[in-house]
Amino acid sequence: MELMLRRRLLGTDDDGRTVWHQREDRQLWEPDRTALLLCDVWDAHWCRGAVERLDGLLPRMEQTVQGARSKGIHIIHAPSDTMEFYVDSPARQRALDVPRIEPPIPIEHIDPPLPIDATDEGSDTPGDTPQKSWNRQHPAIEIDEACDIVSDCGREIYSYLRHRDVEHLLIMGVHANMCVLHRSFAIKQMVLWGVDVALIRDLTDAMYNPGMPPYVSHEEGTRLVVEFIEKFWCPSVDSGALIH
Repeated sequence: MELMLRRRLLGTDDDGRTVWHQREDRQLWEPDRTALLLCDVWDAHWCRGAVERLDGLLPRMEQTVQGARSKGIHIIHAPSDTMEFYVDSPARQRALDVPRIEPPIPIEHIDPPLPIDATDEGSDTPGDTPQKSWNRQHPAIEIDEACDIVSDCGREIYSYLRHRDVEHLLIMGVHANMCVLHRSFAIKQMVLWGVDVALIRDLTDAMYNPGMPPYVSHEEGTRLVVEFIEKFWCPSVDSGALIH
């Protein structure tokens, strides 16, 4: 499977000034040694703007999951705080049945502040009240009970990856500046445990209010977070590589 991994590296331009360079590297990943994780693609959210943007991503997300599964990529559904919904799910049991492997001591890694301020919880639709409004993964995303797994625990997922000899982890879902970076199974923790991670950049969103610094549009805020991830945490890829 051919992937173009996009990173951003600090360097200098022709005049010797410090700049960020965008670089794309072509890599070949074996599908059976690759997993695709869906982070918090919930059935509901307290922020109306977040719901509307996810609704726009869902058809492409499902297409990407189907394409990845058809290639032999492992599919991990990680809708946090909803495991009670999956108590009778074979996909959930499959994750529970994996013998636990103790993760390694986390590597040292630079952790700069994010480029957007979401201390107000990041809603761009006034009047929304933060609360737990989700119960399961969004039903628009199919869970194949015969081969997928369901888990919201980083140690469970790490154990699954190691038992299946999975080397590469693709992550998509919401929200890039929150769950996608900070969950126990998400980008930061997996990178610190030595997993080779890449973000699917066109299938994510941010929680960001344009009335907060740096006072840019919501779309620009999301783009800034993706660039931040490419600079400091992991490369990104386009979902098209999994569909075609």
